[in-house]
Amino acid sequence: MTTSDKFVHMAIAVLLFYGVMAGILLLTQRLRSRRGERVQAAAFLGPSLLLIGVGLLYPAGVTIYQSLFGAATFDPPFVGLDNYADLFTNSQQLTVLRNTLLWVLLTPTISTVIGLVYAVLVDRAAFEKFAKALLFLPMAISMVGASIIWKFVYDYKSGDSTQIGLLNQILTWLGIDTYNFLLEPPWNTLFLIVILIWVQAGFAMTILSASIKGIPEEMTEAARLDGVGAWQMFRHITVPSIRPSLIVVLTTITIATLKVFDIVQTATGGNFDTSVLAYEFYRQNFVAGNQGLSATIAVVIFILVIPIVVYNIRQMRKLEAR
Repeated sequence: MTTSDKFVHMAIAVLLFYGVMAGILLLTQRLRSRRGERVQAAAFLGPSLLLIGVGLLYPAGVTIYQSLFGAATFDPPFVGLDNYADLFTNSQQLTVLRNTLLWVLLTPTISTVIGLVYAVLVDRAAFEKFAKALLFLPMAISMVGASIIWKFVYDYKSGDSTQIGLLNQILTWLGIDTYNFLLEPPWNTLFLIVILIWVQAGFAMTILSASIKGIPEEMTEAARLDGVGAWQMFRHITVPSIRPSLIVVLTTITIATLKVFDIVQTATGGNFDTSVLAYEFYRQNFVAGNQGLSATIAVVIFILVIPIVVYNIRQMRKLEAR
């Protein structure tokens, strides 16, 4: 297909879209009644509901159904909830769950704290733009690129070989024994978490810095006149004022953490007890060929994401109701 053909198809699609919308509007204008309003609402909501059903609900139902079957490629046996039991009892899968829990607990919390503290410290400073650019820069790097960079930082050479890894070279200068950062569990999982924190701290800083600048100056000036110190200002003025942004940042990073795959794949390939749920889903489905267990893992990830999204929506509604 040539470029001109693509433009023609795109133009036809756009014209069809506007034609359908125009037809709906003309039809509903003639039905100037409560029934017409219902027809109009159904006409506009129908395509969205259809896409949600086809793109979300149907795949979710199929995945839940597949999670009830075994590992055979052709005609897998029905095993009921055995895959779920295996996920929460098998020692290897328990390690995966433990690692995922560490990622979810540490990454959003530390990233948000670093971003918040950094945003407060550089706010209205002479070098503010430069300082923010330094922390935000990792956001411009892909997860794979960030993982490769940190693999060089963590690189380890055995014996008396010259160390090319930054951290091990520093240990050598300090007269401390070198360390294989990516091979020693469970600490290697923590070193992988550092990579995602390095990337996400810039995102947290950007959102929270914008929220801090939105705090009314009258409020901060009144607090200073009342003799409020820096810590009290941070605790009683800054944090409560930017609470909605804190919730958004925490939930967004948490969801991203639950889906982390690139870092584990690039840095360790899921070996040395570093696998997490998202990587284990890939491994079970495309490497081990166990579609039943991979579907089970997908269902568990989906269940874990639901309360985070629901909490976020409820908090946003509370703020809108104020």
